[in-house]
Amino acid sequence: MDTDSVRWLMNTNGPIRVRFRLRLDPGQHISGLGERYEAIDHRGEVLDAVVFEQYKHQGHRTYLPAPMAVVVGGEHWGFHIDSTHRTWFDFGVEEVDWIIVEAELAPSNPVLDIGIWDGTPPMIVRHFLERTGQPRLAPDWVFEPWMSGNEWNTQARVEQEVSRSIEEGVAVGVIVIEAWSDESTFVAFRDATYDAHQNGEPHRLEDFTFPADGAWPDPAGMVERLHQQGVKVLLWQIPLIPTDRGNDGQVKADLRSIEALGYCVQDSDGSPHRNRGWWFPSALLPDFTNPKARSWWANKRRYLLEQIGIDGFKTDGGEHLWGHDLLFADGTKGAESNNRFALLFSQTFHELMDDVGVEGVTFSRAGFAGSASYPCHWAGDEDSTWEGFEASIRAGLNAGIAGINYWGWDLAGFSGDIPEPELFLRSTAMATFSPIMQYHSEFNHHRKPNVDRTPWNIAERWNDPTVLETYRAFSQLRRRLVPYLSQQVRKSIISGRPLMRPMFFDYPDDDETWSVPLQYQLGDELIVAPITKPDTNEIEAYLPAGEWINCHSGEKHTGPEWTTCRVGLDTIAAFRKAQETPSLLPSLDQP
Repeated sequence: MDTDSVRWLMNTNGPIRVRFRLRLDPGQHISGLGERYEAIDHRGEVLDAVVFEQYKHQGHRTYLPAPMAVVVGGEHWGFHIDSTHRTWFDFGVEEVDWIIVEAELAPSNPVLDIGIWDGTPPMIVRHFLERTGQPRLAPDWVFEPWMSGNEWNTQARVEQEVSRSIEEGVAVGVIVIEAWSDESTFVAFRDATYDAHQNGEPHRLEDFTFPADGAWPDPAGMVERLHQQGVKVLLWQIPLIPTDRGNDGQVKADLRSIEALGYCVQDSDGSPHRNRGWWFPSALLPDFTNPKARSWWANKRRYLLEQIGIDGFKTDGGEHLWGHDLLFADGTKGAESNNRFALLFSQTFHELMDDVGVEGVTFSRAGFAGSASYPCHWAGDEDSTWEGFEASIRAGLNAGIAGINYWGWDLAGFSGDIPEPELFLRSTAMATFSPIMQYHSEFNHHRKPNVDRTPWNIAERWNDPTVLETYRAFSQLRRRLVPYLSQQVRKSIISGRPLMRPMFFDYPDDDETWSVPLQYQLGDELIVAPITKPDTNEIEAYLPAGEWINCHSGEKHTGPEWTTCRVGLDTIAAFRKAQETPSLLPSLDQP
């Protein structure tokens, strides 16, 4: 660190920002900064670390920033700015040989804790996780194929889609049900009848009546049947109480209760903060810095775990807090705690699942440094485009550097026109070889034809039965990969090597690895080179030092070496590390 470069921005209360430089040598590369979509090497970019909801086309914005990076080349090193305030990073733009860091400070405590370490990328990641929270091990069922669709808003539709998958021989282990609740309480199943608890206290299953002709006539029975079919169930959540989805019954009682108890995030005048965003405008937001508020919020959802039997929650929309002036129960303000909100949101559900004794997960879009402790995560909203495909791979690789081992994306995109078969199958191939394999589609107002990303709908829409056949084979291959992924993620948690990681991570002295930014390792034994361009059936893969075997042809390679692979839509370029010890990596060509 160049101590002579330190500059302070002051107001009458004291320092409010600090700016300093870190040396950047010629030829060094910079990666990390949380889940980043635009590049693997951030040299020549200016980025900030702030949680931001960017609906599609994220560019330089992110749902899940982390103010940490690894610097690779020559003398490898890395750093972490241990702050939840907003930080900015200029990677060689203003001054080509310097990283310029600027950070907001709390005038009441203008201290910035900076961790700077020499060492390889895994060493840097381990140092970072020691400061922010060790990765948590998720249950192995998260490695099974996932399915989801925002229009699956009835029990009959959910069971129909799962049954169709099983009938088609398409492996499925997890379903995410988004459109299950009344979207006012996010606790009651839509169409359920019950008496409102005027004090905001939680309900139990016996408090609800589920009409036989309603959307969800038997939620507990549905979950039990899904479990019997080998399918885990996650329900969608969002961290607010809306004011635009009705103002009577339980939502009215909850709004009154959370305000009376003082469990809301507050504006600077002490009044309840009203959501300033476009999504659920004017909603009240629970103050997750308050343990009592976390308990109040969690207990309202307890029956979903204890009595309905679900296995976790899709914790969406943690990006709602804007404004430096917001007040939190722990004495912090928005400038410090807005970035913490999504992290605390996920933490609340993990505390609940631990208390209930459910080995479950969250599936979060937003987060911050420390999110590795609360798996799992997905890359957020994206169109069905080739550009979105590439951006998602970059997002996953950068997220891994922040310790996010359990990461996935809406394969082939969830929004807009349905993907053509080529995009869908290339994305399926890559998702098969990522930590979480799942498809999802957005709400389309039940217009016809539907936009579900199920393989049978893609096949029917494009009149191409090979789509379903090929997806079926990939889903079954994915199931065979579960033991390998389970073994490798346990190694990742110990070693600091992300389960899905850029090529440079294990070969930091091999500068050629930076020329294949979308190629990656999945665990210690497998290199994956996805095709991410249309009208392409060939890819140049780079193999670093060592002995490698083409997983499909069996051809042996001694790296460093470039090799050309012809890749049909029913496969992917992949290479296994030659080793004498037994491996859990299955044959990729086994039917």
